[in-house]
Amino acid sequence: MGEMSGYELEVFEQTSDFSELRLSTDGGPPKTRGLDKAAIDRLIEVVERDYSQHAVAQKVFDAPQLRDLGAKLAAFLDGDERWLTQVLDRPAGTTLRITAEKRLRHLPWELLAAGDSHLTVSTSAPLLPVRSVGTNAALKGPVEPENRPLRVLFMATSPEGVEPVLGYEAEEAAILEATTRTGTELVVEESGTLEGLRFVSLDYGVGHFDVLHLSGHATVGADGQPVFLVENEFGGRAYATADQIAQAMGGRWPRLVFVSGCLTANSPDSGAFPSMSESLVRAGAPTVLGWALPVGDVSATEFAAKLYQSLAAGEALDRAVVEARQHLYANKRGNWHLLRVYADRSPLAPMVTPLLTKWRARIQIRPADQEFLDPQTQLSRVASRAAFVGRRRVIQRCLRTLKQPLGGDGAAEALVLAGMGGLGKSSLASRMLERMPTHQRAVWYGRVDLPKFRELTTKVDFPGMEQQIEATKLLDNNDAPLPVRLRHLLHVDGPLGQTPCLFVFDDFEDGNLDERDGGHVLAPEMADILPALLKAIRDTGSPSRVIITSRYRFPPPVGAGIVVESLETLTDIEQAKKLANLPNLRPDSPVDPDIRERAVEAAAGNPRLLDWLDLIVAAPDLDIDGLITAIEAEADRFRRETILAKNLLGSQPAELQKMLAKVNVIELPVPADTVRAVHDHPDATVHVERAVQLGLMEHGTDPETRQPRYYVSNVLRPLIRPLLTDDEHTQACAAAARSLYQLWITDPATPGPAS
Repeated sequence: MGEMSGYELEVFEQTSDFSELRLSTDGGPPKTRGLDKAAIDRLIEVVERDYSQHAVAQKVFDAPQLRDLGAKLAAFLDGDERWLTQVLDRPAGTTLRITAEKRLRHLPWELLAAGDSHLTVSTSAPLLPVRSVGTNAALKGPVEPENRPLRVLFMATSPEGVEPVLGYEAEEAAILEATTRTGTELVVEESGTLEGLRFVSLDYGVGHFDVLHLSGHATVGADGQPVFLVENEFGGRAYATADQIAQAMGGRWPRLVFVSGCLTANSPDSGAFPSMSESLVRAGAPTVLGWALPVGDVSATEFAAKLYQSLAAGEALDRAVVEARQHLYANKRGNWHLLRVYADRSPLAPMVTPLLTKWRARIQIRPADQEFLDPQTQLSRVASRAAFVGRRRVIQRCLRTLKQPLGGDGAAEALVLAGMGGLGKSSLASRMLERMPTHQRAVWYGRVDLPKFRELTTKVDFPGMEQQIEATKLLDNNDAPLPVRLRHLLHVDGPLGQTPCLFVFDDFEDGNLDERDGGHVLAPEMADILPALLKAIRDTGSPSRVIITSRYRFPPPVGAGIVVESLETLTDIEQAKKLANLPNLRPDSPVDPDIRERAVEAAAGNPRLLDWLDLIVAAPDLDIDGLITAIEAEADRFRRETILAKNLLGSQPAELQKMLAKVNVIELPVPADTVRAVHDHPDATVHVERAVQLGLMEHGTDPETRQPRYYVSNVLRPLIRPLLTDDEHTQACAAAARSLYQLWITDPATPGPAS
């Protein structure tokens, strides 16, 4: 379709009792007619009352009451002169910029209707109402589209204790899926904080991003001012006003801001206060989208996916919004009319060129999951960007470690992701690569010796051929010690001096660790490589970092800065998100509910086992009932994880085994005090450290207290439950109950269990 026509409608208040309605197009002389205040007040009263009464109609696809309201609004604009009828005589569609006083601007113009149909979702001549803010334009004159893929800065906020927890991962995945053909550079700000937003906008600079997408909850503060719920540095709840968001952006506004949260386009007190979307335009954002009322995850995600699909294909901004709304309507989503557009005088023009435009730039970075390929099958061994869910607090802590300059609080040259098999360590490492697109990637799988490590020169994209040749000579020069060669490699004037890298050693326990005294130490070849690499990073002050995934912990090299992040079993919320992506284990799947529930329980929150069981529960030629029964009865055999082997557990001291059995009576992560309460033994600390080191006990971090917490997965239950007599089991339960009551009930400063 062609370019949408532009009309402007202004309600100009001449006196307290009389207003003038002006309609103009293409800069021509406006048409005018008078309106008395009583007529305006009657319209506002009727529409607000009926829209409020039928707010439930937002859940109904095409309620007659909404069409009636749309007809009343249309009649108001049309008047005896039939102004609106003339505007609609445009096959390509019309953008109607509305300038009106607060109460009129607040009305649901998206419901405008003629006959039995809503004008905003018309397939022949759609109408886009735009609430015009101010008389200036942030973008002066004609705006030329960029000859490259669309760039979106995506920040979801999910503070602790705020429900419902939104499916922000699904929203990110849907946008990527919808723009697969044209490509979109989707950069994610993971902290959910205003400070994080400020740093990203600063680091990328003015004009880099086309869109800022904020996803989360919004509400109205006690002072009547709209606020967006963001996170503080520990993941707790914080409130951000439009002014505070504007301060974080510091004038570095993209062409579009989409504040995808309930009530972000709602004007409190019947329009007496500006909506958050309007306030952001007043603060400098050229165009802002928001939702007038509460909107469901599904509708918000579908709208965003279609919107960015159109924008990425080179469609104009006004056309893209129309198509996204039409998409909701065509799919019978009752929220189709809740999206509102606020804008200054800037053109609603295309942001990027169409896909096949000559010399159009390409996306250079491939998905991180393609760096984690199985050597034999060449298939990815990790969750794709679209399939990854949860681990938000862990990701935030890991990114702080990786991005912190050396010498800063919590900085380290290396991050170790530790935990039992199947908990998603490699997938988390892949997520780190996705979240740090400014860094080059070098990923090794399993055993790494010096020849294998030299493959670094083929894994990294150097700035030029000269740097790659120099790096190859450095790594092949056996006359110089490895630490010296790596220091020259990472020096500011070296081949990688201006190219920050993430060096990933995946499945580190496979060939890079040796057993010693019941623990694990670096194997001889890795004992040369890892200390040299970490020392080179430290000595040169390089922004490059090392990520290691390992089931087992090991003593860090002397002088090295290493932070260990232990993965825990999926929480209930994370597991629910995971299950929603699994076709056979999801709640609405056709698989027998009993089988499905038993399979989920047998997986015990282990992501890899959930994936595996999802593949087999619908297989017609398998005895699924018998298989799950076997898994429940013989965890060590069917978990497919050697870490659960009986010889590993059996090789531990009897008291350590009993500790695991006692802690296992508590089916959620608990503080160290509770572990000591159920395992009152002089060597309790040693037993905990040993169990964590071997992966027999999960060790995580409480998101509120930042203190360690421990959990023995139900995966181990069949092996350790027989270690306790009935009396010992009862005593452990009682000790746990007393401890948790003291910590969570008597002491209000200690947070309760995580969901």
